[in-house]
Amino acid sequence: MDQEIEVKFFLQDLAAFRQRLLSAGAFLTQPRVKEINLRFDTPQRDLSQKAQVLRLRQDEAAHLTFKGPGALEGGVLSRQEIEFEVSDFAAARRFLEALGYRVFTTYEKIRENFTLAGVQVSLDEMPFGNFTELEGPNPEAIRKLAESLGLAWERRIAMSYLELFARLKTRLALPFDDLTFEAFRDLTIRPEDLGVQPADG
Repeated sequence: MDQEIEVKFFLQDLAAFRQRLLSAGAFLTQPRVKEINLRFDTPQRDLSQKAQVLRLRQDEAAHLTFKGPGALEGGVLSRQEIEFEVSDFAAARRFLEALGYRVFTTYEKIRENFTLAGVQVSLDEMPFGNFTELEGPNPEAIRKLAESLGLAWERRIAMSYLELFARLKTRLALPFDDLTFEAFRDLTIRPEDLGVQPADG
């Protein structure tokens, strides 16, 4: 069974953290690219009610992803993840819609991927701030790398970006449902609005 074990950290200085990664010997595995993600569900939100995720993503390729319910394991989020590449993003969307699924949220991010000490380190530019996401074989490897990179472990985030967005929508009474750069263009979001603290300073 494919398993995703990961944790996020909010960054106040993405460029400085990127340099810290490179100085530690991190290897670039995916250059900086913009992602468009479509979250699908039934009209009754059956997947959301079961804490499941059905996502279609377009970056340098198109990927279809299923995620099962998450659980905290050693302070990080662990969940089943099945992901594979599809050859045609538009056709995959039509396929899912033909099965009765509907897009209920679109979200964007700009991501750059590295690997270091057996852990994938993603640098994520989100419409509401910058983050790093560490995904590895077990919580211990993730924590060891996080601390070696100067990240405050007690400020880790075991939530998805859409969960952070839902929190933000409630706190700021945001009127839109899509997590896009255009929607946030004129907004200034503080870490406290998200309920997080910078882990890199």
